[in-house]
Amino acid sequence: MNGASSLMKDHNENVSSVDEDTKLPLTSSDIAAGKRKILRNLLAVTCPECLSEDRIDFDQLRRVLGEWVESGNERFGLVWPGKAECMKIIQQPSIATLKPSRVESVNFDATGNVFIEGDNLEVLKLLQKAYFGRVKMIYIDPPYNTGQEFIYPDKYSETIETYLAYTGQVDAEGRKFSTNTDTVGRYHSNWLNMMYPRLYIARNLLRDDGAIFISIDDNELTRLRELCDQTFGEENFKADIAWQKRYTRSNNTVDFTTVVEHVLVYAKSDAFEVNLLPRTEEADARYSNPDNDPRGQWKGASFLNPASPQDRPNLCYPLKNPNTGGVVLPTTNAWRRSKEAFEELNADNRLYWGPDRTLSIPSIKMFLSEARGLTPTNFWAHDYAGHTDEGTKDLESLIPGKVFNNPKPVQLIRRAIEHACNGPGDIILDFFAGSCVTAQACIELNIEDGGSRKFIVVQLPEPSDDTSNAAKAGFKTIAEIGKERIRRVIKRAQNASEGQLDLVSKVNSDLGFKVLKLDRSNFRIWNGDAIRQEDIGRQIELHIHHLSASSSKEDVLYELLLKAGFSLTTNVQSIEVAGSQAFSIDNGALLICLEKEITPELIDALAEANPLQVICLDEAFKGNDQLKANAVQTFKARAQAEESEIVFKTV
Repeated sequence: MNGASSLMKDHNENVSSVDEDTKLPLTSSDIAAGKRKILRNLLAVTCPECLSEDRIDFDQLRRVLGEWVESGNERFGLVWPGKAECMKIIQQPSIATLKPSRVESVNFDATGNVFIEGDNLEVLKLLQKAYFGRVKMIYIDPPYNTGQEFIYPDKYSETIETYLAYTGQVDAEGRKFSTNTDTVGRYHSNWLNMMYPRLYIARNLLRDDGAIFISIDDNELTRLRELCDQTFGEENFKADIAWQKRYTRSNNTVDFTTVVEHVLVYAKSDAFEVNLLPRTEEADARYSNPDNDPRGQWKGASFLNPASPQDRPNLCYPLKNPNTGGVVLPTTNAWRRSKEAFEELNADNRLYWGPDRTLSIPSIKMFLSEARGLTPTNFWAHDYAGHTDEGTKDLESLIPGKVFNNPKPVQLIRRAIEHACNGPGDIILDFFAGSCVTAQACIELNIEDGGSRKFIVVQLPEPSDDTSNAAKAGFKTIAEIGKERIRRVIKRAQNASEGQLDLVSKVNSDLGFKVLKLDRSNFRIWNGDAIRQEDIGRQIELHIHHLSASSSKEDVLYELLLKAGFSLTTNVQSIEVAGSQAFSIDNGALLICLEKEITPELIDALAEANPLQVICLDEAFKGNDQLKANAVQTFKARAQAEESEIVFKTV
């Protein structure tokens, strides 16, 4: 090899290394790859014999764990046609993006609330990097699979392009999202194929102390329960809440009138704690103070144990009344406390021996001042959590004309939020948003208690039937109903706060929402497998300038935000750097420069700002590989000088 060839080889290898290190992935997180990496790292420490050429030997792992699997395919658990294929769609990263729509938003730049229009499976994938482990609560009201048609994708060939065709954004060519009725074969399987990927991916978004609430009726309750056992772990099952959706019977039904639906509750882990209910006057009325104890009102708890003396011999001892000297032994019941605990309670005057202090067995004083809140039950009556008629009235008060069938009552979602959320800035996600009752519940609860909860709601722009009330009212899609509902909730809250100073500080906290819409990436993603041989030349030409000409700077900005791991409501400021425009994300943590030409002076100025990350357009280097290599070295030198780390990426 001559000197020139050798130099060219070294140069190409260097540029290749720079390109590989600096390219920002334009897909959503690869869930399977992430889990494999975590598992490999764990096995490298605990079971290195289960790794072979950096791959996991699962057969060896089973042997190490002492597991013996009988031959054959018999397994315990929920199985259905298509389950294995679901994992393929789960593991396929999304190449779509979310484009902002300022004109449909309210208080776009300041709000922490988000409405996303699009297929929720694609959206959930796109949220993985930015919202992984950040959501406190999920509430969903998915299609009930009652034999009526529901429209959601469940075929593995359906992609962002199918979604765009379905919503009329590209030539449909007869394509549309899948439908499901009770006349279709694999009726239950289709529903499970729709639900499984969404629940699997949604679980990743929950915080360790988070939980999911799922509304469902009797038709798929048992299958959903098994599906959630597999997805969240049966040890994380918290409740099957029976919600009284109706308060009257119907004599038109053939067998039983259905007056309840279900809300399944699963935690992410044992870190979840349900919030207790405030104490009521009725509960407090059971307390009194017959002996004028200075610690206040109390109620008596039995000193008898439900267990027999034979079952609990350690709780059997002579019990002596200190006032009379009388002694009694346990007969049918053991004592509730040990002898040592008895002595402590007696010394602290926490035992009540009756008005004349002569009872042979005392009561234990339980003081009201020490009483905890009330534990919730798994039956939510209509006067506690609303009912279906109330849900209709809630929407009618905002948008008259019955534009949406069977909306859930706001009170039902409020109860779920009250039991699951307890911190400032808790994020609530609803990816089957419908008419957006979850958004309304979140806003109104914040107004009521001064909270700062945030919502993310996702709704497919399912077209309204031409003969429906929604279409007659001008709503072309279900998503449009949801957006308008949120706007009117905000407007009503603003009107209510006028002249009421006690509400102003609460109402002004966050009355807004940011609208984003699912769309294809702003960048042309290379897909060699899908290109015919005769199209390769044309595709190469397109990818010389791979940024879509129709994309605005803000479109590109939000795609990079999301794929760099920043939330959709992160603070964004436009700043000037060396005479060029850049975007400062999260107070300078990330700088995004979308200028079409990069100069050494601009690189130096970006490095001088000392961000954690910098993203520039690849085409801005005009094919100058040396300039790109110099940029990498500039950021490395700056990081070393500041004893920090600056990540430099191009797209």
